[in-house]
Amino acid sequence: MTILKYLHVGGVIAMGFDPTGEYLLVISHSGRGVFSTKKWERIARDTELAYPEHGRGLGIGPINGISIEITEKNYDTEELHVTTPNGLLRLDYDSGTITISVIQE
Repeated sequence: MTILKYLHVGGVIAMGFDPTGEYLLVISHSGRGVFSTKKWERIARDTELAYPEHGRGLGIGPINGISIEITEKNYDTEELHVTTPNGLLRLDYDSGTITISVIQE
């Protein structure tokens, strides 16, 4: 896999994509952030704690109020990874960094 980009986000506990795949919701111990998947820039931030419930997180910013299916960090293995809805990219979280990698070139 080829690394495309790094996002520096501390304390991540879960992440997932909106139904269109245009936005990534990141949930951390210090709030929620939304990133555009076009440029991988953060476009919304909320410091109010809103932990996932039943595998879902509540969107903010351009996905405000949308219930997003998320993947939570596995605390036994300390791993958290998701694949973009189109299956082209993989995101791995480790020690404050989300690594975005191209799955196939």
